[in-house]
Amino acid sequence: MTAELEQEIGRVYRTESRRILATLIRLLGDFDVAEEALQDAFGVALEQWARDGIPSNPRTWLVSTGRNRAIDRMRRDARFVARSDDVGADSVAVDPTEPMENESGVEDDRLRLIFTCCHPALAPESQVALTLRTICGLTTEEIARSFLVPVPTMAQRLVRATGKIRAARIPYGIPPASELPGRIDAVLAVVYLVFTEGYAATSGDELIRRELCGEAIRLGRLLVELMPTVSETSGLLALMLLHDARRDARSTATGELVLLEEQDRTRWNREQIEEGVRLVDASLRSARVGPYAIQAAIAALHAKAPTPSDTDWRQIAALYALLLERAPSAVVELNHAVAVAMVDGPEAGLLLIDAIDARGELRDYHLLDAARADLLRRLGRHDEATRAYERALELAALEPERRFLSRRISELQSHDSDRVPARS
Repeated sequence: MTAELEQEIGRVYRTESRRILATLIRLLGDFDVAEEALQDAFGVALEQWARDGIPSNPRTWLVSTGRNRAIDRMRRDARFVARSDDVGADSVAVDPTEPMENESGVEDDRLRLIFTCCHPALAPESQVALTLRTICGLTTEEIARSFLVPVPTMAQRLVRATGKIRAARIPYGIPPASELPGRIDAVLAVVYLVFTEGYAATSGDELIRRELCGEAIRLGRLLVELMPTVSETSGLLALMLLHDARRDARSTATGELVLLEEQDRTRWNREQIEEGVRLVDASLRSARVGPYAIQAAIAALHAKAPTPSDTDWRQIAALYALLLERAPSAVVELNHAVAVAMVDGPEAGLLLIDAIDARGELRDYHLLDAARADLLRRLGRHDEATRAYERALELAALEPERRFLSRRISELQSHDSDRVPARS
C-alpha cells in the first residue's frame, strides 16, 4: 500500500468514521455490532482499495461493506435467528453505486444517534460518555480521564449504557414533537460537548479538531430546523459560530497556542461572526434568556471588539454574573473572576479565584491554576506565579497548552535571572 493511499484512508477515517458508525447503528440496531462492523469495513478497505483503487463514494462503500460483513457474521452466529427481524436479513445488501439517503433534513443519522444517547432512561453521565464515544470517537481512556474515573469503571459504564439501550429497546430516532421539550436540554448539552471537544481538545497533539467543530455546528443547524421556536437552539448555534470564527487565529502555523488578546483579528471569520450576532440578538429577545444565549452574548462582545483594548469587559463581567444565576458552576465562577480582574484589576480577580480554589471543586482543573498564575504574574509575584504555572503544567494533557505553560515558566525564570545582580 502506498503512503498516499494510507494517508487517504486515514483522512476518510478522521472525517467520516463517526458518520458511518451512526448509519451502521441504525442499520444494524446494535452499538457493539456497529463498532465491529466499522473496523471490519476499514480493514477490508486497506486490502481492496490498494488493489482496486478508492471508490467514488468511500462512505457509501464503507457502510455497505461494514453492514454486509456484520450480517455475514451474525448469520454464522446462532444469535442471528433471534435478531433477524430487527436487522432485516432479507434485504441486507446495500448497493455501493447508489447515493446515500439525503441527510440534509432533520432525519439525520447522527442526530438520531444523539437523541438515542440522551434518552432519559440513561443516567446523565452515561449520556455524555456514550456521546463522546460514538459521536466524538474518543477512546475509553480519554473519556475516563475527562470524568476523572478509572478506565475499567468507564468501560463498564459504556457497556451498561449500550446494554440498556438494547434491552429496553430504546428507539433509534428523533422523538415525536410532544416529547422534544423534555429531551432538548440533554441534546443541546451533548452537541455543545462535541463542539468543545473539537474547539479545545482535552488531550492529544492538536489544539483544534476541526471535523468535530464542523459536525457540531451542522448538528446545531439541524436542531434549529427541528425546533425553530426554542431560543436556546439558536443561542447554542450562535455560541458555536462565534467561537469557531476565531479558529484560524488560535494557533500558529506550527500549532502553538495564541491567546485571545494576541490573535490577529483580521483572520477571524467575519461571515460567521455576523451570522452569530444575528442569532444572539434573536435569542436575547426571547421571553427567557437561557445559558447558551448568555454565553453567545459574551462571545459576541469579544468578536465585535476591533482590538483587545476595545473589549467591553464590564458588560462581560455582568453577563457572567447573570450566567452564574441561571447556570451556576465553578467554571462559570472562574470565568467571572477573570472578567472581574479585567475590570477591577488582578488583585480583585485573584481574591475570587483563591476562594474557588479553597473549596476544592476545581482541584484538578488546570485552567484555574493557569488563570491564577496569570494574575500573579501581572501582580509581579513571580515565584508564586511560577508555582501556579507548574501546577497547571502537571494537570494539562493537551500538548499545545503544555508548551504554552512551559514558555510562561521559562519567561518568568528568565525575567528573575535578569534581575539578579552579577557577582563581582
